[in-house]
Amino acid sequence: MESKPDTIKVSVSQREEISANHANLFVTVKGSSLVSGDQALKKAKEVSQLVEALTSFGLSPEAIMLQGVHIETSSGTLLKSSSATYRLKIHCEKLEQLAELLDIIASQKNATMERIEWKYPEDAARERGLETALGKAKSKADKVAQSLGVKLLGVYDFIENIYDEEMPHLQFAAQAMPMKARGMVPAEPNLSMDIQHNKTVNINVEIWYRVSAF
Repeated sequence: MESKPDTIKVSVSQREEISANHANLFVTVKGSSLVSGDQALKKAKEVSQLVEALTSFGLSPEAIMLQGVHIETSSGTLLKSSSATYRLKIHCEKLEQLAELLDIIASQKNATMERIEWKYPEDAARERGLETALGKAKSKADKVAQSLGVKLLGVYDFIENIYDEEMPHLQFAAQAMPMKARGMVPAEPNLSMDIQHNKTVNINVEIWYRVSAF
Protein backbone atom coordinates (compact mmCIF):
# COMPACT_ATOMS: atom_id res chain seq x y z
CA MET A 1 0.00 0.00 0.00
CA GLU A 2 1.37 3.42 -0.99
CA SER A 3 2.43 5.57 1.94
CA LYS A 4 1.66 9.26 2.06
CA PRO A 5 3.72 10.61 4.99
CA ASP A 6 2.85 13.95 6.58
CA THR A 7 -0.43 14.34 4.70
CA ILE A 8 -4.08 14.75 5.51
CA LYS A 9 -6.86 13.56 3.23
CA VAL A 10 -9.98 15.62 2.57
CA SER A 11 -13.05 14.37 0.66
CA VAL A 12 -15.94 16.60 -0.41
CA SER A 13 -18.89 16.39 -2.80
CA GLN A 14 -20.82 19.00 -4.72
CA ARG A 15 -24.20 18.46 -6.43
CA GLU A 16 -25.18 20.55 -9.45
CA GLU A 17 -28.70 20.58 -10.89
CA ILE A 18 -28.69 21.11 -14.65
CA SER A 19 -31.70 21.95 -16.81
CA ALA A 20 -31.73 20.76 -20.41
CA ASN A 21 -31.33 23.64 -22.86
CA HIS A 22 -32.07 21.77 -26.11
CA ALA A 23 -33.19 18.34 -27.25
CA ASN A 24 -33.25 15.83 -30.10
CA LEU A 25 -36.54 14.18 -31.04
CA PHE A 26 -36.39 10.71 -32.60
CA VAL A 27 -39.36 9.98 -34.84
CA THR A 28 -40.34 7.10 -37.13
CA VAL A 29 -42.61 7.63 -40.13
CA LYS A 30 -44.43 4.80 -41.92
CA GLY A 31 -44.16 5.40 -45.66
CA SER A 32 -46.13 3.82 -48.50
CA SER A 33 -43.20 4.05 -50.93
CA LEU A 34 -39.43 3.66 -50.91
CA VAL A 35 -37.16 6.67 -51.44
CA SER A 36 -33.48 6.43 -50.55
CA GLY A 37 -31.09 9.10 -49.33
CA ASP A 38 -31.95 12.63 -48.27
CA GLN A 39 -34.44 12.82 -51.15
CA ALA A 40 -36.82 10.96 -48.84
CA LEU A 41 -37.34 14.21 -46.92
CA LYS A 42 -38.87 15.70 -50.07
CA LYS A 43 -40.18 12.79 -52.13
CA ALA A 44 -41.50 10.26 -49.60
CA LYS A 45 -45.08 11.50 -49.22
CA GLU A 46 -45.59 10.82 -45.52
CA VAL A 47 -42.13 12.14 -44.60
CA SER A 48 -42.45 15.29 -46.71
CA GLN A 49 -45.80 16.05 -45.05
CA LEU A 50 -44.16 16.02 -41.64
CA VAL A 51 -41.18 18.06 -42.89
CA GLU A 52 -43.50 20.65 -44.44
CA ALA A 53 -45.50 20.95 -41.21
CA LEU A 54 -42.33 21.42 -39.14
CA THR A 55 -40.73 23.97 -41.48
CA SER A 56 -44.02 25.87 -41.79
CA PHE A 57 -43.95 26.17 -38.01
CA GLY A 58 -40.52 27.76 -38.31
CA LEU A 59 -38.08 24.90 -37.83
CA SER A 60 -34.98 25.06 -40.00
CA PRO A 61 -34.76 22.34 -42.70
CA GLU A 62 -31.22 21.62 -41.44
CA ALA A 63 -32.72 20.61 -38.08
CA ILE A 64 -34.45 17.59 -39.67
CA MET A 65 -32.14 14.67 -40.48
CA LEU A 66 -32.83 11.27 -42.01
CA GLN A 67 -31.03 8.63 -39.95
CA GLY A 68 -32.11 5.47 -41.71
CA VAL A 69 -34.69 3.62 -43.78
CA HIS A 70 -36.10 0.17 -42.99
CA ILE A 71 -37.56 -1.77 -45.92
CA GLU A 72 -40.72 -3.79 -45.47
CA THR A 73 -41.38 -6.31 -48.23
CA SER A 74 -42.66 -9.88 -48.27
CA SER A 75 -41.87 -10.69 -51.92
CA GLY A 76 -38.10 -10.48 -51.62
CA THR A 77 -38.02 -7.85 -54.40
CA LEU A 78 -37.30 -4.20 -53.68
CA LEU A 79 -39.62 -1.86 -55.53
CA LYS A 80 -40.32 1.84 -55.32
CA SER A 81 -43.78 0.85 -54.18
CA SER A 82 -42.38 -1.14 -51.24
CA SER A 83 -43.41 0.26 -47.89
CA ALA A 84 -40.67 1.63 -45.66
CA THR A 85 -40.15 3.06 -42.21
CA TYR A 86 -38.11 6.27 -42.07
CA ARG A 87 -36.13 7.20 -38.95
CA LEU A 88 -35.77 10.93 -38.39
CA LYS A 89 -33.86 13.03 -35.88
CA ILE A 90 -35.34 16.48 -35.23
CA HIS A 91 -33.18 19.01 -33.43
CA CYS A 92 -35.07 21.34 -31.09
CA GLU A 93 -32.76 24.23 -30.24
CA LYS A 94 -35.42 26.19 -28.35
CA LEU A 95 -37.19 24.16 -25.69
CA GLU A 96 -40.03 26.66 -25.53
CA GLN A 97 -41.03 25.25 -28.97
CA LEU A 98 -41.02 21.64 -27.80
CA ALA A 99 -44.74 21.38 -26.97
CA GLU A 100 -45.69 22.74 -30.41
CA LEU A 101 -43.29 20.36 -32.15
CA LEU A 102 -44.77 17.40 -30.28
CA ASP A 103 -48.27 18.55 -31.29
CA ILE A 104 -47.19 18.64 -34.94
CA ILE A 105 -45.69 15.15 -34.78
CA ALA A 106 -48.73 13.75 -32.97
CA SER A 107 -51.04 15.21 -35.63
CA GLN A 108 -49.33 13.17 -38.38
CA LYS A 109 -51.13 9.82 -38.48
CA ASN A 110 -48.07 7.95 -39.86
CA ALA A 111 -45.55 9.43 -37.42
CA THR A 112 -44.56 7.99 -34.04
CA MET A 113 -42.55 9.83 -31.43
CA GLU A 114 -39.97 7.28 -30.19
CA ARG A 115 -37.94 9.17 -27.60
CA ILE A 116 -36.45 12.49 -26.54
CA GLU A 117 -32.71 12.92 -26.06
CA TRP A 118 -32.11 15.81 -23.67
CA LYS A 119 -28.99 17.96 -24.02
CA TYR A 120 -27.39 20.00 -21.24
CA PRO A 121 -24.78 22.74 -20.71
CA GLU A 122 -22.64 20.18 -18.89
CA ASP A 123 -19.19 21.74 -19.22
CA ALA A 124 -20.19 24.95 -17.46
CA ALA A 125 -21.96 23.03 -14.68
CA ARG A 126 -18.99 20.74 -14.09
CA GLU A 127 -16.55 23.65 -13.97
CA ARG A 128 -18.82 25.48 -11.55
CA GLY A 129 -19.21 22.38 -9.39
CA LEU A 130 -15.47 21.67 -9.36
CA GLU A 131 -14.67 25.25 -8.35
CA THR A 132 -17.15 25.02 -5.47
CA ALA A 133 -15.84 21.59 -4.40
CA LEU A 134 -12.24 22.83 -4.35
CA GLY A 135 -13.24 25.79 -2.21
CA LYS A 136 -15.02 23.50 0.25
CA ALA A 137 -12.02 21.14 0.34
CA LYS A 138 -9.58 23.96 1.09
CA SER A 139 -11.80 25.32 3.86
CA LYS A 140 -12.17 21.86 5.36
CA ALA A 141 -8.40 21.22 5.16
CA ASP A 142 -7.66 24.54 6.88
CA LYS A 143 -9.93 23.59 9.79
CA VAL A 144 -8.42 20.11 10.11
CA ALA A 145 -4.87 21.46 10.00
CA GLN A 146 -5.67 24.09 12.62
CA SER A 147 -7.22 21.47 14.89
CA LEU A 148 -4.14 19.23 14.53
CA GLY A 149 -1.68 22.08 15.05
CA VAL A 150 -0.02 21.75 11.63
CA LYS A 151 0.33 23.93 8.55
CA LEU A 152 -0.74 23.17 5.00
CA LEU A 153 2.31 23.07 2.71
CA GLY A 154 0.74 22.08 -0.60
CA VAL A 155 -1.11 19.33 -2.46
CA TYR A 156 0.34 15.81 -2.59
CA ASP A 157 -2.39 14.12 -4.65
CA PHE A 158 -5.75 15.00 -6.22
CA ILE A 159 -8.57 12.79 -7.55
CA GLU A 160 -11.79 13.97 -9.18
CA ASN A 161 -14.83 11.80 -9.98
CA ILE A 162 -18.00 12.95 -11.73
CA TYR A 163 -21.28 10.99 -11.72
CA ASP A 164 -24.35 11.78 -13.80
CA GLU A 165 -27.74 10.95 -12.33
CA GLU A 166 -29.63 10.82 -15.62
CA MET A 167 -33.24 9.75 -15.63
CA PRO A 168 -34.34 7.16 -18.24
CA HIS A 169 -35.34 8.47 -21.65
CA LEU A 170 -38.86 9.78 -21.81
CA GLN A 171 -40.94 7.80 -24.26
CA PHE A 172 -44.07 8.90 -26.04
CA ALA A 173 -46.11 7.06 -28.67
CA ALA A 174 -48.01 9.35 -31.02
CA GLN A 175 -51.64 8.42 -31.48
CA ALA A 176 -53.38 8.73 -34.85
CA MET A 177 -55.85 11.58 -34.81
CA PRO A 178 -59.47 11.14 -36.06
CA MET A 179 -59.77 12.06 -39.73
CA LYS A 180 -61.86 14.92 -41.11
CA ALA A 181 -62.74 12.66 -44.04
CA ARG A 182 -64.79 10.59 -41.61
CA GLY A 183 -66.78 13.65 -40.64
CA MET A 184 -64.93 14.08 -37.37
CA VAL A 185 -62.93 17.07 -36.18
CA PRO A 186 -59.42 16.08 -34.99
CA ALA A 187 -59.11 16.33 -31.24
CA GLU A 188 -56.28 18.27 -29.66
CA PRO A 189 -53.30 15.92 -29.09
CA ASN A 190 -53.03 14.94 -25.43
CA LEU A 191 -49.28 14.58 -24.87
CA SER A 192 -49.37 13.73 -21.16
CA MET A 193 -45.61 14.13 -20.77
CA ASP A 194 -42.99 16.46 -19.32
CA ILE A 195 -41.52 19.09 -21.62
CA GLN A 196 -38.74 20.11 -19.23
CA HIS A 197 -35.96 17.85 -18.02
CA ASN A 198 -33.31 18.17 -15.32
CA LYS A 199 -30.50 16.00 -14.10
CA THR A 200 -28.02 16.03 -11.23
CA VAL A 201 -24.24 15.93 -11.58
CA ASN A 202 -22.16 14.92 -8.55
CA ILE A 203 -18.59 16.19 -8.41
CA ASN A 204 -16.49 14.31 -5.86
CA VAL A 205 -12.91 15.31 -5.03
CA GLU A 206 -10.29 13.69 -2.80
CA ILE A 207 -7.23 15.78 -1.96
CA TRP A 208 -4.16 14.79 0.04
CA TYR A 209 -2.58 17.93 1.48
CA ARG A 210 1.07 18.00 2.50
CA VAL A 211 1.43 19.31 6.04
CA SER A 212 4.19 20.24 8.40
CA ALA A 213 5.41 17.62 10.85
CA PHE A 214 2.95 16.60 13.55
